[in-house]
Amino acid sequence: MRKATNWTITVLIALGSLLILFPLYMTISIALKNPEEMALSIFSLPTGLHFENFRNAIEATNFFNALKNSMVITISSVVFILLTNSMVAYAIARNMKDKFFKVLYFYFISAMFIPFQIIMLPVVKVTTDFHMNNIVGLIILYVVYGLAFNIFVYVGYIRSIPIELEEAATMDGASTWGTYWKIIFPLLAPISATIGILSCLSTWNDFMLPLILLGDQNSYTLPLVQYVFQGQFGTDFNLAFASYLLALTPMVIVYLFAQKWIIGGITQGAIKS
Repeated sequence: MRKATNWTITVLIALGSLLILFPLYMTISIALKNPEEMALSIFSLPTGLHFENFRNAIEATNFFNALKNSMVITISSVVFILLTNSMVAYAIARNMKDKFFKVLYFYFISAMFIPFQIIMLPVVKVTTDFHMNNIVGLIILYVVYGLAFNIFVYVGYIRSIPIELEEAATMDGASTWGTYWKIIFPLLAPISATIGILSCLSTWNDFMLPLILLGDQNSYTLPLVQYVFQGQFGTDFNLAFASYLLALTPMVIVYLFAQKWIIGGITQGAIKS
């Protein structure tokens, strides 16, 4: 039974790996081919490495401008998410006995059950009226939309931190603000790393919100640039896949270096909660 179970798990892992690696292989292979090789076989390895596809894709999509926009939006959003969401969660976690904060907690959590499509048109109307249909408005929306899930995670983690630490700091003359920044916030490092990385991935890869919010092409993010590029050069698969690979690479690198913090934060949060 044990061998059968192990073989079953091994086969399932192999199939799951194949489902992930095959599309990646196809993307890299097509990006390095020329149209003549594509006509012969789409599944074969490239006979030559046509790196000019990447140069042409960079020029056609104004890649570095879109990369700059994505980096500004992602980094700013993650920084403000970690600073503001953790403070809101701390206030709620340490006042859960108060009816107001308990209602506030469930109010924030309820936002997780509202599909974005329901509020999409009102968001467009409000942001346009307040002249927030730009990169700054997009960053603010990412910070607000992250509140529901992040507060849910942060509150559970903060409540596992002994309150005696804060009481000792208060007796030593520390203010609430000082206690939070010098004691609580450093202790949130594992879960903050998890939330930061997940927020980074979701913000970088988001397509719908920038699509409905950003009107200026100079403000387009990488996913939006890929969408426009696909519409203009949909038949040039070599350039299209080279462009997709360029947009994919930064977050793959981030995830490879940061996956240990994602797993570590989730594991610690699960044990302490």
